[in-house]
Amino acid sequence: MAEQYQVSGETAAAISASIEAGVVRGDWVFGAALPPVRVLAGTLHVSPATVAKAYQDLRQRGVVETEGRRGTRVRFRPPVALSRAVLRPPVPAGVLDLSLGEPDLRFLPPLGPALRAVADQVGPPQGYASAVTMPELIESARPRLLAEGIPVADAAIAVTAGTLDSIERLLTAHLRAGDAVAVEDPGWSNLLDLIAALGMRPLPVAVDQQGPDPESLAAALRAGARAVVITVRAQNPTGAAVGVARAVVLRELLAGHPEILLVEDDHAAELADEPPHCIGPVTRWWAFVRSASKPFGPDLRIAVLAGDETTIARVAGRMRIGMGWVSTLSQRLLLQLWQDPEVTELVAAAARSYAVRRRALRTLLQAQGVPAFGETGINVWVPVPDETHAIATLRDAGYAVAPGALFRIAAPPGIRITVSPLAEPDLPALVTAVTTVVHPTAPGPLMR
Repeated sequence: MAEQYQVSGETAAAISASIEAGVVRGDWVFGAALPPVRVLAGTLHVSPATVAKAYQDLRQRGVVETEGRRGTRVRFRPPVALSRAVLRPPVPAGVLDLSLGEPDLRFLPPLGPALRAVADQVGPPQGYASAVTMPELIESARPRLLAEGIPVADAAIAVTAGTLDSIERLLTAHLRAGDAVAVEDPGWSNLLDLIAALGMRPLPVAVDQQGPDPESLAAALRAGARAVVITVRAQNPTGAAVGVARAVVLRELLAGHPEILLVEDDHAAELADEPPHCIGPVTRWWAFVRSASKPFGPDLRIAVLAGDETTIARVAGRMRIGMGWVSTLSQRLLLQLWQDPEVTELVAAAARSYAVRRRALRTLLQAQGVPAFGETGINVWVPVPDETHAIATLRDAGYAVAPGALFRIAAPPGIRITVSPLAEPDLPALVTAVTTVVHPTAPGPLMR
């Protein structure tokens, strides 16, 4: 039990509320183990069934997770409002923070000029009836995606408030609590948190540098997955990108499961230095999500969502009775950024810079016998024998990196290093530090 925090309550609801309150205040930290059911039942003088029901409620809402022999533990980012200090403890002074997974701020386009241009375009005030998805944005998005080989010629297109907003709406449009979702392992931690918060079950799919492993995906489909989420390139945290040959194999596999919802995530968009190789549309339900946050700035919460007519209609219809629409100001801003040649060149320069830094780090590590992966994007994944030891040792050496536990379900341990804060002079010392925490192993598939 968390030190100095005592669970209280005589009913399952009261016990779960007490534990949740402790999580909100930070008395329970990420990974903290809850007491065994019988131990807490004895402490509170209630039946084990009452405590088990409380834990089940917390698990269904994504506050905790059960990890076999490790027992029940607090999730990394439970779906409750936490203070900033609880969400992310401060990185000590003098430590280079390579843990965030954020873009290099120097390569984000300044929004001031675009905002001023949009302000000049805005006409008289509009009412609710006219505040919808802008046809101009859709007309610009379709050829933009088609030019990259993304099959949206006959797709319906909507606009959402970002990648995670899109995926949440897609999952709830087709699935219900208790349904299983096949996800990359290791994969995007935010997606794992979302699935837990929706009361759905993640089924891990191993990945290598060509994307999801077909045999592992086939196993997830046999286990009852009703949806599959695949990152087409710049996969977080491993940097994997679906290759041409892998896309063909996955397409053939999913063609045998026509009722599966296939979601393809292109969060890196223009920042990726490899072209996207889509798998869909090959099932009845398909969606492709492209976010604007990575290339143009995290504060631009907008994404283009393309897919089959029924799926997009469900998403758009649910938005209409909820948030209504993505602000037309944001839509105009994205359109302005797309049409600005200086912004286009800045984003291209960012993609080139990330590629140089990522390849340099990966090459130097591999030269030291350290397995390192990252074909695209802004992250490098390094398998390690012990995450806790690796994180602590690297922090002592002056580097904060992200623990693989945030991204893993069944995959072996690893750490994620974000290259966006790195400069060339930083690399030798970082490589030396990482080498000290890794026992070199023979090269092989990424997560086998």
